[in-house]
Amino acid sequence: MTFTYAPGWAEPLFILFLFILGLCIGSFLNVVIARVPEGLSIVRPGSRCPKCGHVLSWYENIPVLSWLGLRGRCRGCGMPISPRYVLVELLTGLLFLACLKRFDWTYALVPALVLVFLLVPLTFIDLEHWILPFSLTLPGIAAGVLLAIPQGSEAVARAGLGAAVGFLGFRLMEYVGWRAFKREALGGGDKFLVALLGAFLGWHSLLGILFFSSLQGSIVGVALLALTGRAGPRGAPQQSAGEPGAAAPPPEEAVSGGAAPPHPPQGPEADAALTPAPEAPAEEEAPDPTMTWDFTKPGLPLWKRVVLVPWCLLFQPIPDAELDEAGEEEEWVPGPTNIPFGPWLALAGLEVMLLGPWLMRVLPVEVALMLGGTR
Repeated sequence: MTFTYAPGWAEPLFILFLFILGLCIGSFLNVVIARVPEGLSIVRPGSRCPKCGHVLSWYENIPVLSWLGLRGRCRGCGMPISPRYVLVELLTGLLFLACLKRFDWTYALVPALVLVFLLVPLTFIDLEHWILPFSLTLPGIAAGVLLAIPQGSEAVARAGLGAAVGFLGFRLMEYVGWRAFKREALGGGDKFLVALLGAFLGWHSLLGILFFSSLQGSIVGVALLALTGRAGPRGAPQQSAGEPGAAAPPPEEAVSGGAAPPHPPQGPEADAALTPAPEAPAEEEAPDPTMTWDFTKPGLPLWKRVVLVPWCLLFQPIPDAELDEAGEEEEWVPGPTNIPFGPWLALAGLEVMLLGPWLMRVLPVEVALMLGGTR
């Protein structure tokens, strides 16, 4: 389905319009990235400085130009404005143009732009917060299937099958990884992102997405680990001295150059001081995490067990979350070798979508088709 309503001389204007539209949508996506992880409305209140609360005027909300005109600083408090805002705007605009280059003015351009609209905020949210919000992934899966309807029943079946295969495949990998490593191997939100990509790009693209995301994520992760000692972005900041819960500094007497130690005790006190203290009992090793399926818990009626089986197999967290002394789930903090997988899945999805014909040209046909190449 090709759109041929505009004369040839007007095409540059349409291209410019699409780029500006991408910049404006990128500006809105900055709001999504900042507010969705905090559970805030993306509509109200209006755009404002996160540091001082200064409400932005219309001329401070012009994509790219306002940031350049303000020299990257808030007009209210003078604090720096993160260059991420410009990066998201330019990235969205350029990806819109890349989609146009790939699909021209056809209906296929519409789902491609919607996919960009979803993947950009998911990428930056996962990089900063290590989460993939359901408020973006679940509507995204539905959008992928619905946008296939104008392309016919085969396209709808391909989208539905892609979402199902992506979700179930990663759910299985999630469980197998946990069984193999005795710890969480994949993030719980990754399977929903893969289902989203499968809904938009079809089941045949999933192997290529898995291959490219794993390869690129591994290369960059190893490089960052070698250069900085950490593969992914930092999680919760480490506490420093003076903060609540931080370790107290050693007393001045224990520090070289401090005050002289007191005179040693004499008599019975000295004998007591020389008596070795009893050894503390060795701490018991924490048991390996176990997977307790909800439908196996005692006391449930049969009908409830039957209802719980599909929910547990598909959605129950793996492994069971560890509980603290208060009986609440402990907050997970990423370690130095952890890296968020969502951004690499998003990048691989864009590569498969935009570079499909190129893969067919540079690789053997059989290999290109396995990796999501298209003619």
